[in-house]
Amino acid sequence: MSNLFYQAQGRRPVLEQARGVYMWDKDGKRYLDGSSGAMVCNIGHSNPEVLTAMRRQMEKSTFGYRLHFETEASERLAQKLAGLMPGDLNRVFFVSGGSEAVESATKLARQYALASEQGSRWKVISRAPSYHGCTLGALALTGYTPLTAPFAPMMQDMPKIPAPRAYLDGLDADDPATGHYYADMLEAKILAEGPESVLAFIVEPVGGASTGALVPPNGYMERIREICTRYGVLLIMDEVMTGAGRTGSFLGSDHWQAQPDIVVMSKGLGAGYMPLGAVIADERLVVPILAQGGFAHGFTYAGNPLACAAGLAVVNTLEMNGLCDNAAKMGETLLARLNGLMQKHELIGDVRGKGLLTAFEFMADRDSKAPLPARLNAHQRFVDLAYAKGLIIYSRRTRDGTEGDHILVCPPLIVNAEHIDEIIEGLDASLVQFSQDIHSELKAG
Repeated sequence: MSNLFYQAQGRRPVLEQARGVYMWDKDGKRYLDGSSGAMVCNIGHSNPEVLTAMRRQMEKSTFGYRLHFETEASERLAQKLAGLMPGDLNRVFFVSGGSEAVESATKLARQYALASEQGSRWKVISRAPSYHGCTLGALALTGYTPLTAPFAPMMQDMPKIPAPRAYLDGLDADDPATGHYYADMLEAKILAEGPESVLAFIVEPVGGASTGALVPPNGYMERIREICTRYGVLLIMDEVMTGAGRTGSFLGSDHWQAQPDIVVMSKGLGAGYMPLGAVIADERLVVPILAQGGFAHGFTYAGNPLACAAGLAVVNTLEMNGLCDNAAKMGETLLARLNGLMQKHELIGDVRGKGLLTAFEFMADRDSKAPLPARLNAHQRFVDLAYAKGLIIYSRRTRDGTEGDHILVCPPLIVNAEHIDEIIEGLDASLVQFSQDIHSELKAG
């Protein structure tokens, strides 16, 4: 009996310890963390430099309320992040997680609109499928029916455009015309809603759990930047999953010429050591807000010195150990190996990703792109099979959350070739068993 409750009734083993890419339960069984938790533990578990930095901060203070004190840890991390951002994104607001970061970014955008005499702007366009957080404000931006439908009466609905799933639509993702085709849906939506009412467009540079590591087609990111500029719409990059080196650069959006107006980060920024997130905004957005009395928003733990000390140590570790470069290099190896599994296992219909944010999607038929029947609950069953073999991976459904099972393979950025071998061996063994089970059930009807 447990007094805890989360999302499901099932139980898991009790965690004993974690080091590097491995975790052990109380019975001594070892697991390879092939998903970095929920794409969080970018630098691996129990990094000694981060733990040392946290101990040092704990000896000074563990809390200092932002209205009472400035703290060296929060100032240093803010300075560090500002130096890693493009353009004039140099003002930082700390939070405790991704949902808080998205909420804060949209409220910042709205308050900027009010401060700059654009009060008619309030709509934030997002994509479907997408995931931007679980609070009601962030959920209103999320396009994932199983998570949004129960709470629809409680939310202010926001406009959506289709995510650029070229592989499902039979389009060439390498052709810039494909990217423009999907990006132009943003312009059409802005015009349909009325440009004077549209505040921002929020986008994951590489899709997260909702689309399974969806990489945008060529030309897409640059075009949406152009469209946002044309209509005075703020571009918010949701880097909660893609930031902190996950895709092979510090920000996922660094891969394209599409400079954001606001960046939101979490997950890999705290890397599992402390709850931490950040909103980093262009100077021009923050100054008018401060001039009119300040940002009417905040959280008790914003800028917590212990969390910021951990975050600074995480970012320093990323830099000192070349983990962005390692993510790019090992990501190429991982994608190649996943494509090899696709050649071997016919249930894999697509492989995609960038850096160490990768995924494969199950399909009943590759030619028609038909998904496996939802009743099979394939994505969760496969995760459980791999888990039993000591491999931790992550899954969701690509097609509005109701079908299109995909598996995310996103190990910590410290992985080496031997770790990749171990991941592929675990996936291969799980796929053999999974394919046998699925084919038997499909034949049985």
